[in-house]
Amino acid sequence: MDLNTITEVVRRPSERPGAGWHEGDAWLAGGTWLYSTEQPDLRRLIDLTALHWEPLVPTDTGLEIGATCTIRDLYAFPWPEGRSAGVLFRRSCEAFLSSFKVWNTATVGGNVCLSLPAGPMITLTVALEAQYELWAPDGSVRFVDALDFVTGDHRNVLAPGEVLRRIVIPEHALRRRTAHRRFTLTRLGRSTVFLVGTQRPGGDDLVLTVTAGTTRPLRIAFDSLPDARTLRQSIDAVPADVWFADPNGTPDHRRHLTRHFAEEIRRELTAGGPA
Repeated sequence: MDLNTITEVVRRPSERPGAGWHEGDAWLAGGTWLYSTEQPDLRRLIDLTALHWEPLVPTDTGLEIGATCTIRDLYAFPWPEGRSAGVLFRRSCEAFLSSFKVWNTATVGGNVCLSLPAGPMITLTVALEAQYELWAPDGSVRFVDALDFVTGDHRNVLAPGEVLRRIVIPEHALRRRTAHRRFTLTRLGRSTVFLVGTQRPGGDDLVLTVTAGTTRPLRIAFDSLPDARTLRQSIDAVPADVWFADPNGTPDHRRHLTRHFAEEIRRELTAGGPA
């Protein structure tokens, strides 16, 4: 779609791209959502891809994902032995409602900052206890837990001119065992619910991440594996207004699916099923 209100595109932004931010600006990374719908309030685009942020940087303490890393690059990343959560990266990439063309341009940071309930990069990074590094226009830096970043449907904690620079996933999270469940109305459709359970290697804890069915991501943690009744009660305790409603499912439908799939995840991790 043509954006006929745009009067300027900044092709070579400064290393701190938010310094000249003003109302009517938008960050341009993959642009797959930006160009998919009318943007009548925008006047200027600032091209983050020109900064050439490194897409994926393994470190001794975990993994850093540049905000402009494409879904294609994330999917193709060669996971070293021992990082059992690597399979979750591929499953999250496959959860995109998109064509191969979108995979080649859509970015991890764009999906996070769009902050839709079904954003699979949100599911992935919340489940793996990530931190988001945010750059403010004044040059300051802050880190926000992935769990706390999205506050509602298409809402997050970003201030005007603030940009997501990178996502930092700790090493211990990459080594956790994982189990996931996802439901869609059609085989390649948008997620109605997307759940991830993780567990320490050799442990009996359970951390359940609930997304897509809720307006913001939820994390339900147990020091030891709960029984079915306790798990169900924890899901039933989620406030009614947190469950999401759209053409892909009603709140009651999503609550029902969450109960069902959470129990499957509990059983899989209890039985020592696939990591």
